[in-house]
Amino acid sequence: ALMRIHDLVFAFPALLSAIMITAIFGPGAVNAIIAIGIFNIPVFARVARAGALAIWPREFILAARAAGKGMTQISVEHILPNIATLLLVQGTIQFALGILAEAGLSYVGLGAQPPMPSWGRMLFDAQTRMVTAPWMAIFPGMAIIVTVLGLNLLGDGIADILDPKSRRRR
Repeated sequence: ALMRIHDLVFAFPALLSAIMITAIFGPGAVNAIIAIGIFNIPVFARVARAGALAIWPREFILAARAAGKGMTQISVEHILPNIATLLLVQGTIQFALGILAEAGLSYVGLGAQPPMPSWGRMLFDAQTRMVTAPWMAIFPGMAIIVTVLGLNLLGDGIADILDPKSRRRR
């Protein structure tokens, strides 16, 4: 039943839903963060569930069940350590997407409000000065690109370092 609720959340584009939530509750950094966070929870739930379902039929889980361990103990001792890499990599990807979403919300005026700095707001303010001062848009845009690219590369690096299968290939 919980995954059906997550499917319902996935049915709507996350950025449009975040725009709707911030439009209802008002613009601001806190409302933008809450709106972005609400639509990241189902992603982590789906990744965790898929990882757990892949691990659940393995022999060491069956051995733990045969030893009399409960579901909670098995989840904490065996499942969670085995899906931690998946969740960490997904976390870097979702953080990068969160930065893009916040910049988009701030660009349309629903994210961080002045005087709080936001790359999206900087891009919006630079729009009228593109001919005379293009660097006002270039630097915030490059900051977004470099940060998102860096987070994606960090996620790939973490996956390569922590994945035992990739260690065997080296």
